[in-house]
Amino acid sequence: MPPSSSPAPRVRRRSRTLAAAAAGLAAVVAVVLAFTLDDNSSDGASQNSAVAETDTPDARADALLALARRDAGDPLAAGSAQAPVVLIEYSDFQCPYCGKFARDTEPELVRSYVDKGLLRIEWRNFPIFGEESERAARAAWAAGRQGKFWEFHDQAYRTTHKKNTGAFSTDKLTDMARAAGVKDLDRFRGDMTSDEASAAVQRDMEEGYALGVTSTPAFLVNDVPVLGAQPADTFKQTIEAAAKEAR
Repeated sequence: MPPSSSPAPRVRRRSRTLAAAAAGLAAVVAVVLAFTLDDNSSDGASQNSAVAETDTPDARADALLALARRDAGDPLAAGSAQAPVVLIEYSDFQCPYCGKFARDTEPELVRSYVDKGLLRIEWRNFPIFGEESERAARAAWAAGRQGKFWEFHDQAYRTTHKKNTGAFSTDKLTDMARAAGVKDLDRFRGDMTSDEASAAVQRDMEEGYALGVTSTPAFLVNDVPVLGAQPADTFKQTIEAAAKEAR
């Protein structure tokens, strides 16, 4: 993805209501009006963001827009840090609907929008199905440390597995990392079990729970929440509407 050290463009506030912005979607994620983000960022700028006590559309929109990290060096993101639209994805590697999105929809979004500089996808680990989900999340983060997150992501989602039946054991995750092109497997295994991996996954989960995310996959397209593996056309319409708002 293209690196950039210049500040991300400010997306204009939406004037329409959340219901109108999400018209045609099957469901939306509940949004909580007060939350605090970690203040670490690549450019040193604070990402702390709290929604004003007054419940207004502008306050909600600003808080949701602030969730985009836009870190040009983030290995768990694809697309320019300056893209006008950011899709944040909260997913679990054991979630069958996450896998459906990864196989059927995401590649099309990459071709149509990420490759053209219009969209950035930022992954958030949101393991909700138990120990193997948590292990897979840490493994994905570890693969990202060697620049192979998205290749690992594709390996993990190649097929749908029954939950917590050994498909994401340490040995099988190592096999996925090898197939993804991770070079240093000893480092991979060490990173996967590190406190840093656990902290990174915990940060993502806390962000999702603060939003009210309780199931996967869940998405934010700029400030529009989308729940579930919706049809590709739904994502396209939402992305294109967000791009128009950002102009």
